[in-house]
Amino acid sequence: MPETTDTDDSAVVVVTGASAGVGRATARAFAERGAQVGLLARGEAGLDGAREDVEDAGGEALAVPTDVADAEKIEDAADAVEDELGRIDVWVNAAMTSVFSPATEMDHEEYRRVTEVTYLGFVYGTEVALDRMDEGVIVQVGSALAYRGIPLQSAYCGAKHAIQGFTESVRSELIHQDSDVQLTMVQMPALNTPQFDWVKSRLPKAPQPVPPIYQPEVAAEAIVWAVRNDRSELWVGRSTVKAILGNRVIPRRLDRKLASEGWSSQMTDEPSDPDRAHNLWEPVDDETDHGAHGRFDDCARERSLQLWAFTHPVELGAALIGAGIALLAALMFRNREKR
Repeated sequence: MPETTDTDDSAVVVVTGASAGVGRATARAFAERGAQVGLLARGEAGLDGAREDVEDAGGEALAVPTDVADAEKIEDAADAVEDELGRIDVWVNAAMTSVFSPATEMDHEEYRRVTEVTYLGFVYGTEVALDRMDEGVIVQVGSALAYRGIPLQSAYCGAKHAIQGFTESVRSELIHQDSDVQLTMVQMPALNTPQFDWVKSRLPKAPQPVPPIYQPEVAAEAIVWAVRNDRSELWVGRSTVKAILGNRVIPRRLDRKLASEGWSSQMTDEPSDPDRAHNLWEPVDDETDHGAHGRFDDCARERSLQLWAFTHPVELGAALIGAGIALLAALMFRNREKR
């Protein structure tokens, strides 16, 4: 496996779910580093906005309307990207959908659709990428929910768990084959994306990400870093670390905590709009570009100290040494004052 993968000098990057949220922010982040970006999503207005983002950042873009639940459409989109931009170097699977609902109120078709987009869309994207890539990086945009399920999102949590198992299996095969394709999964915290205004919901109040909430640019920077550094997995945000490690150590306690707090933490105080459009079957950004951000800018964090510490170990070490020296000097000065 390569130690690093260069994302500069016109690397070709494909991003699914590129019309909004994490995919949108990720496309822009790669474009800022000189990449050419293939943009795959359903919503045409969102795709147009993503294309403008990439071009404004100095990159070249190709927008291809694609439903990732259709494997043939992904094949066609990948062919179009290679014909227009060249050989694919990086593939980012970020497309998703969900339903906010108690499991007992879900129907079979809803589970099927969430699974087809949020799990099989990643499987199809990975297969298509591997068919075309002799080297490079495939990134699965994951979640803390890949390890710790929460109430009211059973279909989404199940899909993220499935992606985790699929990715570990395929990664082992690539290592066995001595492949130069790196497969990594980036586990995300709660993010301020438009999904909370367009995911189907049966909740009595408007849904929200479980705090703390981070901006999608935090996720995008983590993805770019993961591509450029050989990591099997990257955890983003202190809340992600707590959820994953906590579930390993005290899973029953987390069951009870989520039984108590898992409903209120996923809802605002605003009543739910029963007539609002949702994107389970059709895109809601065909005519309106919603951008990368959701409606939680006022409380979303623009950086993760945990991520910075993990990705800057030298700087962290120097800072800790400096703090230790300063503390030692202060103690020595204090002792002298007492004499």
